[in-house]
Amino acid sequence: MGAHSKGAVRPPARAGRAAAPAAPSDTAPLPQVRPAVRDRYFDTLRALALVRVVAYHTFGWAWAGLVFPSMGIMFGLAGTLMAKSLERPALGVVRSRLRRLLPPFWFWGVFVVVAMLIHDWMPGWQIVYWIVPLGDPPGNAWGQEAWEILWYLRTYLWFVLLSPLLLRVFRLAPVPVLLLTLAPILVLTFAWAGPDNRFGVALWDLSTYLFCWMLGFAHRDGVLQRMKPAPVVVLSLAAMAYGGWYALAHQAEFGTYDLDEDPLAQAFWSAGFVLLLMWAKAYFRIDFAWLTRFRRADRIVTVCNARAVTIYLWHEIALILAIPLIDRLWDVPAFERYLPLDSQWFMFGVGWLLIAVFVLLCGWVEDVAARKRPRLLP
Repeated sequence: MGAHSKGAVRPPARAGRAAAPAAPSDTAPLPQVRPAVRDRYFDTLRALALVRVVAYHTFGWAWAGLVFPSMGIMFGLAGTLMAKSLERPALGVVRSRLRRLLPPFWFWGVFVVVAMLIHDWMPGWQIVYWIVPLGDPPGNAWGQEAWEILWYLRTYLWFVLLSPLLLRVFRLAPVPVLLLTLAPILVLTFAWAGPDNRFGVALWDLSTYLFCWMLGFAHRDGVLQRMKPAPVVVLSLAAMAYGGWYALAHQAEFGTYDLDEDPLAQAFWSAGFVLLLMWAKAYFRIDFAWLTRFRRADRIVTVCNARAVTIYLWHEIALILAIPLIDRLWDVPAFERYLPLDSQWFMFGVGWLLIAVFVLLCGWVEDVAARKRPRLLP
């Protein structure tokens, strides 16, 4: 992510003498800063995953996870970046990740916590989870739609903390370890459901997406690139077939075939789907470099990636605020006549307009957390 610079050209040293630093001159080339090269394939997947999350929370489509399992994809991409970062000392990497994640969470949390306090919420000692979300932060029913999305940040935080150990174990035997990462969700489903507390809930989410996170390690270490097409396709389709069958076969138990309600189905479907995406990336060296020719689309992908935490945290609040805003539009006869105010697609559009407002108003916190100059838009 850091920029690379070229130093000024240094004249050759004379024989028998040490080279002296080059004196400043008008003819010496100025240092040039190169922007870090982004992988547009991964960036596009992350942007699409964010759009799918907002669409799911707008329309409630049960089939959305089958078409595009956004959370599994996001964990897979995060695992790749974490493995890359761990080429540096682990303690510094973990601290950097926490520094990037927690300030946007705290900034968002102040508004949510204050709003819940105004609406008769009185927290206990569990409020510490609003400082470091190692467990689900507490809240009341009034604010549930806002804070229930925090399971992703909690799971991501645990993966970050565990990654130095997970990466070391993975490199002992990459393929066997990768396959074994599906074992925990099978144990929780069929043998032991875990404790009935915050730790138990976290254990289920970690187990559900462990394969996807480790798949990121496999991509970074070149394991996927060395795998032959036939076994990858067979394993991927087998995992998706099992996950899809389990979701459909247990509709009565969960009340839906929505993968978000069925951890085992989510784990296997996401495992197969993300494996195909990341293996294709590695094997065929897909980079989506052509996206840069479409300036507007490329710009949207850039903003979504630079403001991913802001979009994720504020999107539910944007959708909540869209409802009373649309209600006010009914009072204007022209709007009532010509705008599809009763359409969920209209709500989806208004939601994204409000998300854009939150990106402008709150996105700078991500810059501060990353020790960058705050900007309205990256």
